[in-house]
Amino acid sequence: MKHKIFSVTDSNFEEIALEVFQFQYKNNPVYKKFVDYLGKHNPTSCSEIPFLPISFFKTHEIRCFQKEIEILFKSSGTGGNRSTHFIESLDLYEQSFEPTYRHQLGNPEDQVIIALLPNYVEQGESSLVYMVNKLIKLTNNTLSGFYLNDLEKINETYQSALSLGKKVIVFGVSYALLDLAEQQINLSQATIIETGGMKGRRKELTKEELHTELQKGLNVGYIASEYGMSELLSQAYSDKNGVFTTPPWMKILIRDVNDALSFEEEGKSGGINVIDLANLYSCSFIATQDLGKISGSTFQLMGRFDNADIRGCNLLIE
Repeated sequence: MKHKIFSVTDSNFEEIALEVFQFQYKNNPVYKKFVDYLGKHNPTSCSEIPFLPISFFKTHEIRCFQKEIEILFKSSGTGGNRSTHFIESLDLYEQSFEPTYRHQLGNPEDQVIIALLPNYVEQGESSLVYMVNKLIKLTNNTLSGFYLNDLEKINETYQSALSLGKKVIVFGVSYALLDLAEQQINLSQATIIETGGMKGRRKELTKEELHTELQKGLNVGYIASEYGMSELLSQAYSDKNGVFTTPPWMKILIRDVNDALSFEEEGKSGGINVIDLANLYSCSFIATQDLGKISGSTFQLMGRFDNADIRGCNLLIE
């Protein structure tokens, strides 16, 4: 099954997704209850597969195995309770994030990676920190690392990396990147990747407002983004146009905001449903709290739902 997931193509994605669905329906007790409640245990297409509300990761053990877990990943917990992702195999996670990164951003061996993710490091059990730490090790360069609040040293590292002919990648949570931008540090030759919101540290901004502030303060032409979360094992990255590209084993569907079981056509905005086949041992079919729209094989983020619960998906399992 793992080999099928990471060799999936557009032509056989649906076939493999349905196979993964059947595996998870049989082996994930929580997901099975959810599917049985909806009466959709034999879907024939991706759009017929039930998508589990992401909030279930805060209240239930979403997993397809009983053996001891290899690691726990938890969300940042901005809204209160932290979601928990039970990981059966870190190898599966690495098989997902490393080739995606190489395809979208290049080889870590040619780069210096600066991580500005203080809140994730402080809270611990972060899938993002695990991923970035692994990428840092792959650079095999002592300049790469986590810099927390040492903003002045970032400029020194940036200049040193350029003198070595290295490409500089900066992973940063939004509020920490704004702190950096306020220092007016010129990172014009770096690729800046923002990884998400303010985590309660600053006033929330739209993507457009955030990127405008960062471009101005860091003197860069555009800001890239990473779309990932603790509940997923795959990521999408955006380019200078704010358009996200997914790896072959990840697919985005857009649901009707008022009817969670219906889907919008291309170009119309709605709730983001994610199929992440790398989530083989938890749940690959997740209804997120994000809003977006798709265009072909790419998608754009439009914001988040105002309410904590996903409308039409507030099914609770005792």
